[in-house]
Amino acid sequence: MTMHTDGIHHITAIVGNPQENVDFYAGILGLRLVKKTVNFDDPGTYHLYFGDEGGKPGTIMTFFPWPDAYRGRVGSGQVGTTSFVVPERALPFWEERLLQFHIEYKKTVRFNEEYLEFIDPHGLQLEIVARSEGENSTWPFGKVTPQYAIKGFGGAVLLSAAPHMTEKVLTEVMGLEKIGQDGDYLRFKAAGDLGNVIDIKLSPEARGVSGVGTVHHIAWRASSYDEHEMWQKHVKENDFHVTEIIDRQYFNAIYFREEGQILFEIATDPPGFTRDETEEELGKSLLLPPWLEPHREQIQSHLLPAEARILEEDK
Repeated sequence: MTMHTDGIHHITAIVGNPQENVDFYAGILGLRLVKKTVNFDDPGTYHLYFGDEGGKPGTIMTFFPWPDAYRGRVGSGQVGTTSFVVPERALPFWEERLLQFHIEYKKTVRFNEEYLEFIDPHGLQLEIVARSEGENSTWPFGKVTPQYAIKGFGGAVLLSAAPHMTEKVLTEVMGLEKIGQDGDYLRFKAAGDLGNVIDIKLSPEARGVSGVGTVHHIAWRASSYDEHEMWQKHVKENDFHVTEIIDRQYFNAIYFREEGQILFEIATDPPGFTRDETEEELGKSLLLPPWLEPHREQIQSHLLPAEARILEEDK
């Protein structure tokens, strides 16, 4: 059976203080806080979702904020860098914005594309690239207007413990096309127009340690529930241990760890974030799944405040 994902559905990372997280990704980067809920496996912790105006697949960056957790180490077996894509000719705006907020960055070139590389307040490695592919976000926030706003993911750089085994998984299991090599990097491309460019770094890295400032997993798109079941069967047929289908309220999920030790998820595009609130109200209130609703008061008592707000520099 041959299958092809359209690209990244979401990327989930571990961070520290939740308000610092919201201020950076909403206040500075201009993403919309589309869902404020909790980690269903650890309800004393937020699960925050950011994306475009509706949180479409390919735009969703999610976080587990653990304020008192230890700092992790970015390394092999992880997503090393998360790439965001902006409209063509928008990079000068982002250079100015990073300078305005005193965020150090450097310019790099990979596969003839210019990137702005920088680090978030909790140590996550990020980059911005400009491309024509993908619809512009319509979400304005602060001084980030749709003309310059992040569209979603450009892709990711994978730090594999076995780069050529991960290459095989991307091409033979996930259905990406190998584009070529540029020095230390192999490039692959998925069929979609966002979250579609994946680079694997070939030089070895020390083993990553999970904790604040690291990516927990990368999730790939399944277009429907039926296709998701096909993905589960497909992954099993390729001799990977894959989980049962798990209902994550806003998508269904399966997980497996590929041979480069990176945790892969495959997530459904439906039902999306308007399952339990309107698009206008996204991200404004704490949303809990039905089985946790009876414990709302107890859960809220353990959570620090976290609200999307316009920062002083943008007023």
